[in-house]
Amino acid sequence: MTSTVNSPVTPVPQKPWKHTARAWKQAGFMSSASLAGAWILVQLTGLAGVLGSYVAFAIVFPIVAFLTSLPYGKKAGQDRMATAVICLAFSSAIIPWGSILFTVFNNGRHAFYSGFLTTDMLISTGDDPLNTGGISHAIAGTLILISIASVIAIPLGIVAAIYIVETKGRFSGYVRFFTQAMSGVPSIVAGLFIYTTVVVVIFNKFNALAGGLALAILMLPTVARTTEEVLKLVPDDLRSASYAMGASQVSTVFRIVLPTVRSGIITASILGVARVAGETAPLLLTSQYFVKFTTNITSGPMAALPTYIFGNLGVGSENSVTRAWGGSAVLMSIVFVLFILA
Repeated sequence: MTSTVNSPVTPVPQKPWKHTARAWKQAGFMSSASLAGAWILVQLTGLAGVLGSYVAFAIVFPIVAFLTSLPYGKKAGQDRMATAVICLAFSSAIIPWGSILFTVFNNGRHAFYSGFLTTDMLISTGDDPLNTGGISHAIAGTLILISIASVIAIPLGIVAAIYIVETKGRFSGYVRFFTQAMSGVPSIVAGLFIYTTVVVVIFNKFNALAGGLALAILMLPTVARTTEEVLKLVPDDLRSASYAMGASQVSTVFRIVLPTVRSGIITASILGVARVAGETAPLLLTSQYFVKFTTNITSGPMAALPTYIFGNLGVGSENSVTRAWGGSAVLMSIVFVLFILA
């Protein structure tokens, strides 16, 4: 009598996301055929230049993707065509951003030298050589103005969102309406309002505090609306459990709800800062521009990166325009970091 022993079979881990050599060959053939078809389309039509070639490729690529996948069935062809359209849509959104970033940093790199970020323009003008002067006063001014706006807008935005979502008071509908309406206020209108009420009436001079107030008006709707949406994500069961334990509404909001969405509130605040970091029009009417590094928010005008860029572009010389590109590169870097943190 014989007995058989079945040895256990160890399953081999699969990697369905890994492309095979056959898939790479098919993708290469599809891309080559699309490029050839786009070239033919350019020759037969009035399309020209880089943009015309891209438009021709965008027309041909989904068609080629569908035709090359038909041997595997109509469903496979439709799936590959949809994939091609999605890839084209993604590239169409990324290419302009890449072009902007490349243009700004390529034109602005000539303005950078060892003292560009650490000196001001007190003894230099926009026409001077690029190895003199800098933007330390504009960077400091931008940070001060954003800090003033944040101190005002972030608490008010959070309180407004709490009133709308948690308190649901009698005027919550009006608060939501005015918050939405404020998000559509043109930035120059906010600057003009602060100019007539703060600059002219109270201080009788341009200053950083007025600039921060103007930015706070623009920042408040972003913080309030984003925080409102974040608070709506908190499950009602969490609130009910807190009430069942005998906690008051105030304790529930500040000890349960807000800590739960802490990361979302931080994101709302950062998005609000990024929203106003590049505003120019309200600052021209409130904080104006000053060539010296200063931290006094009420003594007089204060520089910021947007007004530094605007002022150098107004000079119009080759060196001043290069300085404006350099300031734009620094400003975009700050905004880019803020969006990454958000």
